[in-house]
Amino acid sequence: MSPLASVFILLGAIVSLLAAAGLLKFDTPFARFHSAGKASPIAFVLIAAGAGIETGWTGAARLLVASAALVLTLPVGVHLLFRAVHRTSPDDRPEIDELGNAGAEGAA
Repeated sequence: MSPLASVFILLGAIVSLLAAAGLLKFDTPFARFHSAGKASPIAFVLIAAGAGIETGWTGAARLLVASAALVLTLPVGVHLLFRAVHRTSPDDRPEIDELGNAGAEGAA
């Protein structure tokens, strides 16, 4: 394994470990989603870059497509999780609720 690939894979593992620490440390579901949602695409891209160096052009192209799909779709998925938690858990609602009547205004 080349040293550059090892560095990328190690950096990705460190970012993933920091995200896991954030999942354990933060109290609210919103902070936990934020920790996981921001760090996981970065960790995946770093690990995919390291693996792409080792697999050659064909493997790197496949990993590039997978990275692009993850980077494009993960923010939408995390946003939907945020909305679902916001609408279903009354315990963790913030003091100022800017999304409280968002669905009711469009229905009226």
